[in-house]
Parts: sequence; structure tokens; C-alpha cells
Amino acid sequence: MADPYQNNVYHQGGGDPYGTYGEGGDQGGYGYQGESYPQEEDAASDATEGHDDEDQMYEGEYQGIPHPDEVKAAQRAARAKARQAQAGATELEELAEQYEDIMEDCGHGRFQWTLFIVLGLALMADGVECFVVGFVLPSAEKDMCLSNGEKGMLGLIVFLGMMVGAFIWGGMADKLGRRKCLIWALTVNCVFAFLSSFAQGYGFFLFFRLFSGIGIGGSVPIVYSYFSEFLQMDKRGEHLSWLCMFWMVGGIYASFTAWGIIPRYGWGFSMGTEFQFHGWRVFVLVCALPAITSLVGLMFMPESPRFLLENAKHDEAWMILKNVHDTNWRAKGQPEKVFQVTHIKAPKTNEDEFIEIQSATGTAIQRWAVRTLTLCKLMLRNVASLLGPELRLSTLFMAIIWFTMAFSYYGLGVWFPDMIKYLQQEEYESKVKVFHRERVERFHFNFSLENQIHREGEYINDKFINIEMKSVKFEDSLFEDCYFEDIKSTETMFENCTIRSTVFYNTDLYEEKFIDCKLENTTFLHNKRGCHLDIDEENDVLIYLVSFLGSLAVLPGNIISALFMEKIGRVKIIGLSMLISAGCTFFLFLSFSQAAIIAWQCLFCGVSVAAWNGIEVITVELYPASKRATAFGVLNALCKLAAILGSSIFASFVGVTKVVPILLSCAALVCGGLVALKLPETREKILQ
Repeated sequence: MADPYQNNVYHQGGGDPYGTYGEGGDQGGYGYQGESYPQEEDAASDATEGHDDEDQMYEGEYQGIPHPDEVKAAQRAARAKARQAQAGATELEELAEQYEDIMEDCGHGRFQWTLFIVLGLALMADGVECFVVGFVLPSAEKDMCLSNGEKGMLGLIVFLGMMVGAFIWGGMADKLGRRKCLIWALTVNCVFAFLSSFAQGYGFFLFFRLFSGIGIGGSVPIVYSYFSEFLQMDKRGEHLSWLCMFWMVGGIYASFTAWGIIPRYGWGFSMGTEFQFHGWRVFVLVCALPAITSLVGLMFMPESPRFLLENAKHDEAWMILKNVHDTNWRAKGQPEKVFQVTHIKAPKTNEDEFIEIQSATGTAIQRWAVRTLTLCKLMLRNVASLLGPELRLSTLFMAIIWFTMAFSYYGLGVWFPDMIKYLQQEEYESKVKVFHRERVERFHFNFSLENQIHREGEYINDKFINIEMKSVKFEDSLFEDCYFEDIKSTETMFENCTIRSTVFYNTDLYEEKFIDCKLENTTFLHNKRGCHLDIDEENDVLIYLVSFLGSLAVLPGNIISALFMEKIGRVKIIGLSMLISAGCTFFLFLSFSQAAIIAWQCLFCGVSVAAWNGIEVITVELYPASKRATAFGVLNALCKLAAILGSSIFASFVGVTKVVPILLSCAALVCGGLVALKLPETREKILQ
């Protein structure tokens, strides 16, 4: 065939299960043009950009400290020697060794940082998705007249969608490609997030948020698998940890935009009474911006070359690796460095051939059905392989760690703000004013009534016009010849009252607000239809402040875990962080005020994020490339299931007892932390 790569000739022998570039097949599966010499390390510091190697004096030369290049050369030689000693090394193990050498030659530079931003925005979109419903729920429940059951379902539907999405997109990414599946997943998220902002009914809004969650559910398993395959071994843990910071940025972004948009009732429009577009709907649209931006950036990013090599697409993989190499070294002022790889060994697979054979027969619908069925079979086979002899123990340990961590983290994530609201409500109710046996006759109420209880009162020929009633309760009272007009009420009710010859005109006092009352000659005229937004009450700034502080508290834990991920190791970071987090939850027994709960929430979030970073890094490293996204998707789906259970269980104990939530979270974290210490350390393990 024609030579498109400067003396690199692609050929594949009949008995060789590898695709090969150029010559030199006896060089351990990895060829160079010209003289072989170790490449310059990416040099995490860019201070040497634009200078020749001969002009630089290595500062450790007089101290007997080896140059980083010498260290890299020694490590590579040791790996080559070990590879030769292991005569029984599999094809995939040889590919992993070769790929690590190539990534070291490509270095870490502009390409990885560009991809870091693009994938970080996708991870940020996942973080935003977790906060959207919580922020819009107080307004949406008024806008769409939601019951308590409907509110609960709306809060859980996003996690249900993310659970399904993680499983589906993770499995597809191992068969169809990381980049392609991430683009599809973000597209689904953006489309349905846009539609949900315009949905007027509860059913449509629930449906659209479900599919929005399914879309964004693919971001976490694909992003980490995708980015890890462009990183060399000694950079992997640190830079995957830095990537985790975008989830924190998503929480901060959601908190700020919610505070700036939702309370502003004027940020919207209405078309009659049937179509309302209030501020919270604008917020839903704005929350889709990170996903849209990431989607645009992905259009300019390549597929993972490791995935391409696993699927015998040698030409594409070689071109992408060459582009990564040239991009990085040009940015460092060394464009003369040449990509020296002349051939790459990659195992040949038969799965794609099966699909291609089927694609040549039948109608378009039949071909689509065969492809879909084949894809589903391959995905399920991949999932089943996670429980095979080699991966069974690792999968079991990781499942326990993911579940216990998510159960505690998301459970307490709901319990903290709900507990704060409960304490606020207790304080509010302690200030209630009680009026006994008051008699009011021929009086015009032109002022608002708030946080009051009126018992055994008599109201004769009174007028209640253009006022607000907030948390007002009338018990065993008499209303006779009264007139109510333009009343706006919140948590207001009449119980065991007698109401005679009274008119309710243009009010939201429906008959269901009159409990066990006698209505004699009472008229309801032009009652307000639907629900209304109570901006002053529902959009308390404290809601946004608590979420903002919880997200911001993650920053120190992120920085520490990123800096020490390679020094301490993944296993110790996970185990210690989970055990310390368990200690933080235990001290919640001593929290009796809002300020104390907020403080412990910040401490818990700051410590637990280190465990999350370690869990995500070690998940990437434990599984081979052909199963990496699938394993991450399955474990992330289990994480979302734990989130649903944790948030439901913990929320049910708010106002009842705090002993059960604290003990549950503490026990789960201790269990997960102890299991984590049984995991193998992977910081010096080549990505399989």
C-alpha cells in the first residue's frame, strides 16, 4: 500500500496477530527511526521551553542526583528486561508496556491540558446536574402544584437516570469508543435539559429530567477512562485528582447561578395562564452551558488511541499519538523532536468482524437490529467478565467501597440541609403568637398576618382585603358576614371553624384548607387557579449558601489528595479519608445549632473528597482497557443506587432522631475504609 507516514509501511502477516508499523519487529514490538535514545520527559515545569538541551545545566549534577531522563531510561530498560524474562507475557501486557513507553515519549503538555479542560467541563456538568433539582424544587413545586410524593420522585429521578446512563454509556464506550459515546451522552443531556426548562406539566418535566440524567450519567465513567489513556504512569494519579476539582466547580457554579437567577422573578415571561417561564426555568437552561461547552470542545479532540489499538485500528492510533507528541513538543519550543515510533503491536479482535459481516446483509432495519443485538451481547459479556476469576475479588472490594462511600456521602448531603431547615422551622415556630377568644367586629384587616394561631375567636362583619397570610391557623373560630378578597396564603388553614354568610373573592383559600369546618351560606368567587410562587419564603439565601460552602470546602481536600496521590498511594488515601470521615460524622452528636452543622458539613466534604479522588483513580487502574469504562460504569451505577437509598433513608429521620443517620453513615464509612486497605496498590502499575 502507499506510504503515508514517511517510510512507515503498514503490513500484517498471516500468522502475526498484530498490526505492525515499519520494520524492526525484533525490537520488542516498539521501533524507532534512526538511533534509539530516551525521550525528554514532559518536564512538568515549562521553564526550559525554547532552550536546547546542551544549553541547560542540570542543577542536581553536582549533588549526584540522577537526571530525570536517566531515571526514565533506567525504568524503561527495567521494564524491557522484565518483559523479556516473562516469556509467557500476553499480547495485551506487551501492548500496555509499549503504550506506556509511547506516552512517556509524547510527554505531558499542551494536548493533555486542552483535553483536561474539555473533559473537566463534562465532569462539571455532572456536578451541576446533582444540584439542579434541589435548587429548583422549592419554586417548581409552587409553579406546578407538586405534592410531597411528587417532590420526592422528582428528587430521585435524576439519580435514577444517572444510574441507568452510567451502566449503558460505560458499556458502550468500551465497544464504540470513548469520544463518540461521550458526545452522544452530552447531546442527550443538553437536548432534554433544554426541553425540561419549557415543560409546563409535572409528567413532562419528570420525563425530560429522567433522560437528562441518563445522558449525563455517562460523563463520569467515560471521562476518567478517556483522560487516563493519555497520561503516563507517574502523572496519572495527580492529574486525575486535579480533574476531580471540576465536580466541585460544578457545585459552586450551580450555587452562584441559582442565587443570581431563581429569586429574580422578573427573569422570565408568561403567555396567559397556560405557559409560565419563571426564573427557575432560566436557571435550568444556564445549567446546561458546561455540557454544551464540553460538547463543542470534544469535536476537536481525537479518540483514545488505546481504545483504537485494542480494536486493531492501528492507522488512526498512530496518527493520533504522533499528533499528541508533536503538539506537546512544539508548545515546549522543541519542534525538532521527531515521533520515532515506527510500529505498534496491537491484538486483533474478531468482534468487529462479526458486526461487519452482518452489515453486508438484509435491509437497513435488519442491519440496525443485528448491530444493536450484537452490541448488547458484547456489553453484557463484558459486564459478566468483571466477575471472572482474575477480577472477581477486585470488583467485590470496589463495589463495597463505592456503595458505602456513596451511601454516606449522598445521604448526609441530603440530611445536612434538611436538618438546617428543620432547625430553622423549630426556631420559627417557637416565635408563634397565640390569640385566645379575641372578638373583632367591623374591622378592616389591611396588614399581613404571619406565624399566628387564633383560637376560639369571633370575627363579625370584618374585611380581609389584599393581604398575605403566612403560617396562620384559625381553630374553633366563628366568621360571620365577613369578606375576603385578594388573599395570598402560605401554610394557612381553618380548623373546626364555623363560617356563615361569608364571601371569598379572588383568593387561594380553597375548600380543602377548611378542615372539619361548617360552611353556611358561604360563597367562593373567582378563586385563583393553579399555584403561585412565594419568592420571599421559598428561595432562602441560606439554601444556596450551604451548598456553596459545602462545594468550596472540597478545595483543600482536592489539593492535598492531588499532591500526595503519588507519594502516599491510592489505598492509604482512600482508607484514611474514609475513616477520618467516619470520625467527622460521629461528632455530629455534638451539633445542636445551624452553625455547628454547617461547620461539620464543610469538614466532612473536605475530607471525603480525598477518598472520592482515590476511588476514581484506582478504579481506572485496576481494570484493563477493554473493560475499564464498563467497570467504571457498573460501579458508578451502584454509586447512584446507594445515593438513592441513602438520601431516602436519611431524609426520613429528619426531625425524628439524628442517631440513626449518624450511626449508619459512620458504620458504612468504617466498613468501606477497612475494605479499601485490602486493595492492591496501583500507583506504579502500568495501565493495562
